[in-house]
Amino acid sequence: MGMGTSTFVIRWINFLTMLLAIAVIIFGVWMSTHHDNCRRSLTLPVLGLGAFIFVISIIGFLGALKNNSILLWIYLIMLCMVLVAILVFTVLAFIVTNNGSGHSVAGLRYKEYQLKDYSSWFLKQLNNTENWKRLKSCLVKTQDCNNLAKKYKTLKQYKSAKLTPIEAGCCGPPSECGYPPVNASYYDLSFHPISSNKDCKLYKNSRAVKCYNCDSCKAGVAQYMKTEWRIVAILNLVLFIVLSIIYFVGCCARRNAVRRRSKI
Repeated sequence: MGMGTSTFVIRWINFLTMLLAIAVIIFGVWMSTHHDNCRRSLTLPVLGLGAFIFVISIIGFLGALKNNSILLWIYLIMLCMVLVAILVFTVLAFIVTNNGSGHSVAGLRYKEYQLKDYSSWFLKQLNNTENWKRLKSCLVKTQDCNNLAKKYKTLKQYKSAKLTPIEAGCCGPPSECGYPPVNASYYDLSFHPISSNKDCKLYKNSRAVKCYNCDSCKAGVAQYMKTEWRIVAILNLVLFIVLSIIYFVGCCARRNAVRRRSKI
């Protein structure tokens, strides 16, 4: 790559990523002022990510602007660390999300989920009392379960609906319990459950209880997380390729900076 082209490219790429980092930091500050504790819990990771991107970008920008080989070397080391971290996370994400899928139920369009089907990592995280207490409070606040009766006016609509994993696992008892549904958010619990599944006794029609303490709810969350992690892992692969190209251009920029300094 030409002597001036590589530094020009690195300069503008890092200028744009600096703007991106500032936007991420502003978003993190907005989240910190949000009253929803579920979003607020993500504040520090978002602010940390924004600050890290900003530091790398400003080092790369100044290194390319001043043709400073030392700053460019530091920039390449930090960028290499990011590439390694992305690669490790992506591999682990594919490993963790390799297990688990829904089970079809006769008469229902949506699938039900069982916690035992998922990886040991998911089991450890979701069975942790503090983790689940925090996740459960977020699930209750979303009001997804309480809104089902508004979305599906009749039982026929409800049974033919394609519920999300969380709606299927957290909003009602497992079908094996045999509780007759009155509507999309209320079941007749006067019937004796035909299954020994502990979730049958844990389910309550109360808006704050539902099946939020059930393994089926944890399995629904695991399925949701699996889907989200797969998307993130795929995006990470794309990001890894893009950053690898930037890393190559950065190597050219550093080499050119060394050559220019040696000519002086």
